Amino acid sequence: MVNDVVNNMTKLVNELKESIKQDITDIKAGKNEALLERNDHKHDLINEIASLKSDLNRELISEMKEGVDVNIYRDQVDALEDDLKELYELNKKLASIVLPIKQMYSDLVDEITVVNGGQIFDVKA
Repeated sequence: MVNDVVNNMTKLVNELKESIKQDITDIKAGKNEALLERNDHKHDLINEIASLKSDLNRELISEMKEGVDVNIYRDQVDALEDDLKELYELNKKLASIVLPIKQMYSDLVDEITVVNGGQIFDVKA
């Protein structure tokens, strides 16, 4: 069972990494709609990975209680950890692209608000 959980997590982590790589490519190409289309799927992947992490911990504890030397899974778990580290680095790269853009738009809205006396839109009826 541990093997199945690790394999499922690895598959999902790799799918999420590919999605983030595609996000980076699409941001550079200005394909913002493609980003939005992937958001729900990425959110689902993250939830599934978190759930599988709990399953993995339960399975390892269960096997330890049965007297199994869980070190037999060391290589698989280490490889999964490496994939998660790569996912973290990709996410940092994505954030380093997205956050400055977000800040730029926030600054623009602030400037427009100041020019309009504290209101974004100056509506006169």
